[in-house]
Amino acid sequence: MGRGAWLLERLLVRGTAAVVEDAGGRWRRVRLEGVGGLDWKPGHHVRVQVGELSFRAARDLLRTYSVWDYDGDALELLVLGHGEGPGARWAGELQTGAGVMFKAPEGGFTVRESAAGHLFVGEETASVAFGAMMRSLNGPARAVVEVGDPADRLPIEGDVAWLDRGAASAFDSKRLVEAVASLEGLTPGTVAYIAGEAKTCQAVKRHLLHERGWPRRDIVVKPFWTPGRRGMD
Repeated sequence: MGRGAWLLERLLVRGTAAVVEDAGGRWRRVRLEGVGGLDWKPGHHVRVQVGELSFRAARDLLRTYSVWDYDGDALELLVLGHGEGPGARWAGELQTGAGVMFKAPEGGFTVRESAAGHLFVGEETASVAFGAMMRSLNGPARAVVEVGDPADRLPIEGDVAWLDRGAASAFDSKRLVEAVASLEGLTPGTVAYIAGEAKTCQAVKRHLLHERGWPRRDIVVKPFWTPGRRGMD
């Protein structure tokens, strides 16, 4: 084991996969038990070890997933489990009872509870974070979420406008920008949380800044991915 892998192992939390099941569409539900005492806020993510510790760079062993829920002892993930990458293979092959190593919840993509309102914009890769964040709010909240298949819609509480893109790419989505442009009745002081594909995030941000005059301080952007680039968190 290389030094990077050794240090990584010392930083990880160990949980047990008590539940591993299909959760509709491409989603897999993974419930990790025996992980009490974590400091979690809705919107936080964890970095999960999806491969065996080896001579490879430690960062190649980790994949980042937003946390759907945490009850003080068990942490729940919803993972897109179809595809060819290491993370998709891990989610597809994981069995109940297996040990799972992960870094404790972290991240700055969390809600501003004092905001007058909340607007969430992104595609399915952002919908897990959005679901957790919207569930924690008492004030007005709206979301615009694009998915490739209606079966991938998650049970997000609140006012959610779903966009179906079909077989089109999620990269640089004009549909999301157009949907945000059509929104009416947004409360002044609303904070916009934009997440998902990086180029789309920037396009939505530009629209809010330049066409709606949205205060820059009230826009929170978290790009999760873009084609050909990994590890953007």
